[in-house]
Amino acid sequence: MANLYLYIALSTAALALILRLRRRSRLPLPPGPRKLPLVGNMYDLPATFQWKAYTEWSRKYDSDIIHLNLAGQSLVVLSSWQATDDLLQKRSLKYSDRSSFPMLCDLMGWDFNLLVMKYGPKWRTHRRLFDHAFNVKEAQKFRPINLAASRGLLRRLLQSPGDFRKHIQHMAAENIMSVSYGIDILPDHDPYIALAQKLMKVAGKVATPGTFLVDSIPLLKYVPAWFPGAGFKRKADEWRDLGRQVQEVPFAEVKHQIAAGTARYSFSAQSLHNLDESENAYYTEKHIQATASVIYMAGSDSTIATVNTFILAMLANPEAQRKAQLQIDSVTGQTRLPDFSDEDALPYVSALVKEILRWRPVAPIAVPHFLGVEDEYRGFRIPANSIIIGNVSAILHDEVMYPEPDLFTPERFLLDGKLNPEVRDPQATFGFGRRMCPGRHMATASLWISVASILAAFDITKAVAEDGQMIEPTYEYLSDLISAPAPFECSIRPRSRNLESLIEGEVN
Repeated sequence: MANLYLYIALSTAALALILRLRRRSRLPLPPGPRKLPLVGNMYDLPATFQWKAYTEWSRKYDSDIIHLNLAGQSLVVLSSWQATDDLLQKRSLKYSDRSSFPMLCDLMGWDFNLLVMKYGPKWRTHRRLFDHAFNVKEAQKFRPINLAASRGLLRRLLQSPGDFRKHIQHMAAENIMSVSYGIDILPDHDPYIALAQKLMKVAGKVATPGTFLVDSIPLLKYVPAWFPGAGFKRKADEWRDLGRQVQEVPFAEVKHQIAAGTARYSFSAQSLHNLDESENAYYTEKHIQATASVIYMAGSDSTIATVNTFILAMLANPEAQRKAQLQIDSVTGQTRLPDFSDEDALPYVSALVKEILRWRPVAPIAVPHFLGVEDEYRGFRIPANSIIIGNVSAILHDEVMYPEPDLFTPERFLLDGKLNPEVRDPQATFGFGRRMCPGRHMATASLWISVASILAAFDITKAVAEDGQMIEPTYEYLSDLISAPAPFECSIRPRSRNLESLIEGEVN
């Protein structure tokens, strides 16, 4: 009799599951542009500024969740905080995977990268290693490095302000190379910087959905490299070697320094030390090498783009610059430069940093998530094997959450002169759920000290042409994996002779 009851229970459960799956399969897909046979929406998706197209479709179809078909590949775009929280956070067990990225991972061999790694034991080991070194508490150990890099930036801006873009690039690279490897970089034509820039340029191209047909039709990866139209395979071979160099070249230098007894505190040196001290370490030297390369690859370009956005924002909003400088002066008296101990006393600067991250997010589209099983949300069917994109730009420009979102307004994060906890923090710029950037604490700290230091020392104004006319920036942005301002001109001048002396004295 007991077996009969068990059989009935199992049969009932199986029938309920079948009926549920049948009901779900009859549900409509989320709205989206009309799909053509075979190619779907391949010709609807622009090659650049895709987040703008996603936002327009979201408005057109009055939906914060839209569906596209890229030659058979299901693509779902989420354009609200609620949708990303419901799916990428609350259902993170389902939605934390990554697509297989046939071009990036299978052909180029870049599956060592934590950002694109499949969700599973390998990812968890790399993520645990990263989190241990860069959680809220541990990230503070790198603040002396962040501070030193910002002071070096001030000195270079003082010497040649017209080269500010070059100096920001140097500061970001100096910071990230020191944090990752404890390596000093050359003032000009540094090989590590050149290598990272080359890799990020390739990554931006390859990671954009729809760029390579092999990502939509994985069977194409088996096409011989000599076959007509298989140029993507020849590029993949070239870029595979680039990925190997990024992992091995700087890491070999760290090991050389450790052997020579000259290694400084860094992620790689400390992780290798901990590995030697542990009898049952959960990670290996290969894990350290791969994780360090991710910091090296992603950290520099995002910092460069964000600090350039800060400069551009000050040109467009001189009143915000003046308010921040007045608050800094009230704390430092222009007798010293700000440091991390001043952060609580400078809420306007902190609000300004938040607005920089919100106004022009460095990653307008989060690295795509992947749904391996079919799901249901708000009466819509989300097909299995769908790529899930968080439209960061749309979320951080939500008119309800951030009124007049196109305006640069640090005050939106303040209440009675203090940071307002009721206003949602622009953390979406660092991704979603379990895939949120583990380096966000250090990245925010580095940005804060750079912004506070520049504002304390310099006035940022529009450049003046030879004929005396003010040069108005275009405020245009480049479309890539990292969204950065197009080249622009500005004037950066020390605020006083005393501050010039402070810059020279502190750096020395």
